[in-house]
Amino acid sequence: MTAATPTPLLALEDVTAAYGRLPVLHDVSIHVRPGEIVSLIGANGAGKSTTMMTICGKPRASHGRVVFDGQDITQRPTHEIARLGICQSPEGRRIFGRMTVMENLKMGAIVANAPGAFESDAARVFNLFPRLKDRSTQRGGTLSGGEQQMLAIARALMGRPKLLLLDEPSLGLAPLVVKQIFEAIKALNTDGLTVFLVEQNAYHALKLADRGYVMVNGRITMTGTGDELLASEEVRNAYLEGATAPAKEPTTS
Repeated sequence: MTAATPTPLLALEDVTAAYGRLPVLHDVSIHVRPGEIVSLIGANGAGKSTTMMTICGKPRASHGRVVFDGQDITQRPTHEIARLGICQSPEGRRIFGRMTVMENLKMGAIVANAPGAFESDAARVFNLFPRLKDRSTQRGGTLSGGEQQMLAIARALMGRPKLLLLDEPSLGLAPLVVKQIFEAIKALNTDGLTVFLVEQNAYHALKLADRGYVMVNGRITMTGTGDELLASEEVRNAYLEGATAPAKEPTTS
């Protein structure tokens, strides 16, 4: 007997969104099941970051709906969405440069509203990113790019998310640091955290992902498992510079 498919933790249902009069997303449908890593890939300007921001309520969906953990959050304020258990590490990191590493973590912990848990939560992120512990009293703006990315992820984790949103975590980083970041993401998922990952680095994103989506001009054009999308000639030609893979094609939308 086949096991029932888990109810999605996150579902975007025919979501359309715009910045002012400029339409960006067109009838986007994506679902993320508990315990998955789901990657959204596409070229720069495809609408990937807007998808992530729409989940968080800025901009709001003008059509369709966003459902999280069984609740329609389409019209919820951003701070309420965060308190429900969605925490984001945004594109460009956006850490508080004048604050120390520890102060940045304290800002992230506000969302969790878990008095007495800060020390244990900080110990967890320091175990994941030991360099941050060594620099706990250092201002965020003086960290290297890779360390700032680690801090951005750590700050999001301090919110105790049910769903971690990662927007371009490898952007501008050296290959060795990228490897460390993706190893950390895998470790978090192995511990049970659900992850929705937006990435231009298609190879790393799909290699890590249980499932993936391809976005072109604000529309989902293809979906499949990470392995299926890596094997797609269309994906390889567009995003992987012709890398070879078994010829198993994903479904198209």
